[in-house]
Formats: sequence, C-alpha cells, structure tokens
Amino acid sequence: MKRLDASLLAGLPPFADIEIQDLNELLSQATSAHYERGAHIFEQGGNAHSFFLLLDGHIRVVKVTPHGEQVIARYISSGELFGIAHAMGRDVYPANAVAAVDCVALSWPDKVWEQTIQRYPSFATNTYAMIGARLQDAQDRIVEMATERVEQRVASVILKLANQTGKKTDEGILIDFPISRQDISEMTGTTLHTVSRLLSAWEQQGFVKSSRQKITVTQSSRLLMVASGENHA
Repeated sequence: MKRLDASLLAGLPPFADIEIQDLNELLSQATSAHYERGAHIFEQGGNAHSFFLLLDGHIRVVKVTPHGEQVIARYISSGELFGIAHAMGRDVYPANAVAAVDCVALSWPDKVWEQTIQRYPSFATNTYAMIGARLQDAQDRIVEMATERVEQRVASVILKLANQTGKKTDEGILIDFPISRQDISEMTGTTLHTVSRLLSAWEQQGFVKSSRQKITVTQSSRLLMVASGENHA
C-alpha cells in the first residue's frame, strides 16, 4: 500500500504512548482499503479474519436479529478501532459493518492481535478501555429502552450523534453523514412513524432542521431538555 505517515496514528487513543518507529512497524503489517458508501466491510457471523482502524468516514454497526430485523448498534467515527472480535474472545464478527459514507480503513490480520497487545501494553490498555466504554454505552441504551419515553430516546440519540460527528454550520450542528429517519428508529427501538412525528414537531418548535438523510440540531439546549425528560414532545 501507499506508505502512510505514522504521525496519522500518533494522536489516536489506541496508539497513544507508542513510539514513531513502532507505529511504522505496525503500519507495515496493515493493509489500506477504500469502501464505497453502502459497502459491507464485514458481515455478522463471518470469520473474524482482521481487525480495523477507520481513517476517514463513518461506519454503521448493524446487528441482525434472529427474526431478520436490523438494529443499528452504534456508529464508528474516524480514529476508532472496529472489528476487534478477537479482543472479546470471539472468532466471528458479532454484527455487520457498513460504510455510512465513502470510507478509508486500515486492517491487520487477526493473527497479529496477540503479539500487538503483548508488545504494546498501552495499546492493550487503551483498547480494552474502549471496549469497556462501548459495553457501558450498550448497557445504558438497554436502561434507556426500559425506562425512558420514546421522545427522550430519540432526542438522546440525535444529541449523541451530533456530539460524536457534529459539524458546525450557520444553522447549527449538522450530523456529518447521511442518516435517515429509519436509521434513528433502528437505533431507538421505535417506529419510523414515531420518529417522523417527533422530528416534524421539533422542527416546528425550532429544535432541529431535517431533510432527506440530514439532521441539524439548531437548539441543543432545548433538545437536551427533551432528552432529560424536562420537556415533553
């Protein structure tokens, strides 16, 4: 692959405290690939042959239930590891990874995972801390699904995505990748009709602006009140 500058990795949390020469060695073991929007980088149940670092773009992690329903588990942003099934003691991928936009990612063969975490303790520490944070996030979502009203869940997801990927514009904070109302419904365990109703109401109140696969948060403080249960939709 085209030689990458190790400084691209130096500022990323998984690679903090690793020397430049070691980063160059890690890069020498990696393969770079471009994925067009909608492409499956790997599929649920597939052999976990590689682990990945997203260099540019956004990845949608989609879990398919035994009944064939799709649930968007999370979004991966630039600088994050994904496909790290081996770190969780699994030899197959637990979900699909789908390019939400055109993406560039590095991949390493899964056989180098053990030697990497043994040679670079900070990589292991940072990676397992990230896994812990993701598990906590998943647990929080379960609690939200059980205890919060649907408008709170939808508001929370929109705010989380805006915080994770937000791009400042003249109108507000734009979620910086295409996202549909169906995507929001799959993330919050509610219906497309309900999401459409809420977004329409919030647009009338000036909280958000939405169009086809675009959502801009125009009044984050008001949306935060909805998420916290202080303001009913």
